[in-house]
Amino acid sequence: MKKHFSIGLSAVALAALLSGCGGSSGTTTSTTSASAAPATSAAATSAPTESSAASSSAPASAGAELMVTPSKAGQVVVDGKGMSVYFFTKDTKDSGTSACTGGCLTAWPPVFTTSETPKVDGVTGKVGTIATPDGKKQLTIGGMPVYYFEKDKAAGDILGQGVGGVWYLVAPSGEMITAPAGS
Repeated sequence: MKKHFSIGLSAVALAALLSGCGGSSGTTTSTTSASAAPATSAAATSAPTESSAASSSAPASAGAELMVTPSKAGQVVVDGKGMSVYFFTKDTKDSGTSACTGGCLTAWPPVFTTSETPKVDGVTGKVGTIATPDGKKQLTIGGMPVYYFEKDKAAGDILGQGVGGVWYLVAPSGEMITAPAGS
């Protein structure tokens, strides 16, 4: 029974992802907190609710470090646990804000840190932080916020590459990798 519920929940989360982050026009105003918890209920639509539930596999941990690893898409930036990080094309470079709000944050949790100067290994793009609406520090590379993809469950997963034509892996230089994985 649990497996059937899990599959149904995954389908709901995918529906939220496709309707919440992929094709709508982006706004940069936000009144919701940046939650790193994965979807635990029905898909978010027009009025997302905040979730305080913690996930046992939530990759957005305090003190994230960034490094470089090879993947099917080439050299990519990952966190200290090997989880891939992504750019959102609807974010504006050096704006100090994230365009991913509400239900978008469920599928694409921000990469957080507690450090003003996060440690990096192999990342040559400028690494910094922006303040989230709830006062946390979200990592940036080249002035763009970075995120995890909630469907990436293991180190090296790159399932978020190209999702909705707006989510892309990050190159060590801080550039967006727009080529499909494996091309």
